[in-house]
Amino acid sequence: MSLTTIAEAVGGRLADVIDPGVQVTEPAVFDSREAGPGSLFVALAGEHADGHAFAESAHNKGAVVALVNRPVGVPAIVVDDVLHAFGTLAHSLLTGPLAATRVVAITGSAGKTSTKDFVSQVLPGSVVATPQSFNNEIGLPLTVTMADTTTDHLVLEMGARHIGDIRDLTLVAPPDISIVTNVGTAHIGEFGGRDNIAEAKGEIVEALAPGGLAVLNADDDYVQPMRERAGGSVVTFGLGEDADVRATDLSTDAHGRTSFTLVTPEGSAPVQLQFVGGVQVHNSLAAAAVGRGAGLTPEEIAARLSRAVPRSRWRMETVTRADGVTVVNDAYNANPTSVRHALEALASMSGGAEQRSVAVLGRMNELGDDARAAHEEIGRHAAAQGLDMIVLVGGDEAGWMRDGVRDAGGRATWVPDQEAALGLLHPALRPGDVVLVKASRAVQLQRLVEELLKPAPPAGRLTGGSR
Repeated sequence: MSLTTIAEAVGGRLADVIDPGVQVTEPAVFDSREAGPGSLFVALAGEHADGHAFAESAHNKGAVVALVNRPVGVPAIVVDDVLHAFGTLAHSLLTGPLAATRVVAITGSAGKTSTKDFVSQVLPGSVVATPQSFNNEIGLPLTVTMADTTTDHLVLEMGARHIGDIRDLTLVAPPDISIVTNVGTAHIGEFGGRDNIAEAKGEIVEALAPGGLAVLNADDDYVQPMRERAGGSVVTFGLGEDADVRATDLSTDAHGRTSFTLVTPEGSAPVQLQFVGGVQVHNSLAAAAVGRGAGLTPEEIAARLSRAVPRSRWRMETVTRADGVTVVNDAYNANPTSVRHALEALASMSGGAEQRSVAVLGRMNELGDDARAAHEEIGRHAAAQGLDMIVLVGGDEAGWMRDGVRDAGGRATWVPDQEAALGLLHPALRPGDVVLVKASRAVQLQRLVEELLKPAPPAGRLTGGSR
């Protein structure tokens, strides 16, 4: 798009532009270090830095223009509200040059990213999907700019912390297909209850135009009523016999990967997932329903699901050290639903003296008044899995989990920080052990994973002490 066209689309004016016919040919960027020839630099003012100060740097790296709220001395499009204008630009792309691209929108309290990874690998043709978890008012329009006129499907995560957030995102990118994975307790402190979470998640279904497709979890009592909010057709997925797309004959291998028979109205076919954790069955079934809507046969869908691999980092990312210790990095984020699923996956990956299970857990954020009860419940759930060692990292929340473990008759070690956790784990781990590391993103437990993956001192004994 030319600078003139972009300025008209967002209601802005050109500043310091020599040739308004110059075109933006590459995706937008927010980080000036990622700017390159043909890109659009979006200058956002954040808590710690103002993007306007980096517009010149982006220009020097080849950015064609900056989207700004004031002139910055390099070619720019000046608007009143940069973020609003960027959303407007994304919408104009989807209603203009990208009008033939079908939008698949995904929301849910847990599983959005894994479902996105499955969907993007099941759909035929050219697919662009949300990178990492860029699922808000910044990341969603950024993803839209990554598509071009050859893109058949645009797969977008949509996250929310308040009622109305998803509605706003669907105004930017109206969905042709909407998926709701589940309604759990993520961000419950912000929403004030699961009913409000369900109200917010259902906005993605209400946004469907006539002829759209809603893909809903048949096993979630909060998701099923959303069929009444759908303007188009509805396909359900799950394990029950009433689901349109379902899984039967489930089994799990020693690596925590599930195989099952995919059952659809058109027939059935065997699937062997490469993703770790039983929860991935539901995520893959959602993708199967989308593939079915795209006209794929059960055999084609099953083959694509079986080939699909995790594409997003720090989500049950599994690495085995040279000494045979397996580290499962699920430290990208955490809520009660995802932590329970991760603990169950850990239990399925281990067993016996030669393959011991170790859970390293940190706090879950944004739980509000439910925080203590939720952390205690996770402690009880961890104890119920029969794990060999539970290490709880941090402050009060770790103590609450420790209380839950004790209530359930288990034992846990509570340490104040990652350094203490590393000092405990390095001498204790031995070949065959499986270590799960999980917490909310702000805890930054991926740093502990990085240290655990480095060569370890000589192995010692695994103990289950408590504090």
